[in-house]
Amino acid sequence: MSDPLFDVAGQIVLVSGGSRGIGKGLAEGFAARGAQVVITGRDADVLEATAKEISTGEKPVVPVVCDVAEGAQVKSLVETVVEQFGRIDTLLNVAGVNQRQPVEDFTEEQFDFILNINLRGAFLVAQQVGRQMIAQGSGSQINIDSLNTWSPLTDVTPYAMSKFGVVGMTRGMAIEWGRHGVRVNSIAPGFILTDLTRKLWSQPHMQEWGFSNTPQGRLGEVEDLVGTAVFLASPASAFMTGQVLRVDGGITAGTSWPIREG
Repeated sequence: MSDPLFDVAGQIVLVSGGSRGIGKGLAEGFAARGAQVVITGRDADVLEATAKEISTGEKPVVPVVCDVAEGAQVKSLVETVVEQFGRIDTLLNVAGVNQRQPVEDFTEEQFDFILNINLRGAFLVAQQVGRQMIAQGSGSQINIDSLNTWSPLTDVTPYAMSKFGVVGMTRGMAIEWGRHGVRVNSIAPGFILTDLTRKLWSQPHMQEWGFSNTPQGRLGEVEDLVGTAVFLASPASAFMTGQVLRVDGGITAGTSWPIREG
């Protein structure tokens, strides 16, 4: 018997950016625990394939095409979910992109692309879902942040900027919507191995660097994030809002001296 404190069975869960990477893994984790999951993405073919792949529970995962940077599409997405299922209990606000290059080389178009999806898109989805949650008097929103908010890496400045914005959005919405029964929190992952990052982390020098900079000595898996997300979606976190939980293997806790030989 599952612990009711951590029970998400029967919840209606919307996952933006659910066709790949962290979003896909979280969607699969919630579906396996009895939630009715709806995933969004921009590529209809990839979205359909993902929905079929992760529909392992009793309730088939529902794919809905949506560009989160387009307000009209986001509004239509939320209306579609509510029309079909009556409510939205949990939002996993995951959709995001990144590009790596020196800050002086970013074009305006590249900058706009990152900020439009990572910040504007996150805001539009959270706002539209928030309106529904306010109307129903309850709900949990879980944004995906980044370790770059605490310790920015080189060559990803626009991405780091967008994730700083997500933290501000998380806290602002939490204090505005708390009286309506809506909770808003964030998860800040460390180095997570997904289908989108596998090529990067397959390089020996990247593995050595990632392992040596993570106190737990390994890369994270998407499954390492599922428990935290379930906690934030469940009654176990009922008195928690406006917080950012770092799931990073200890990277942002500090660092160590080089290990001496001999």
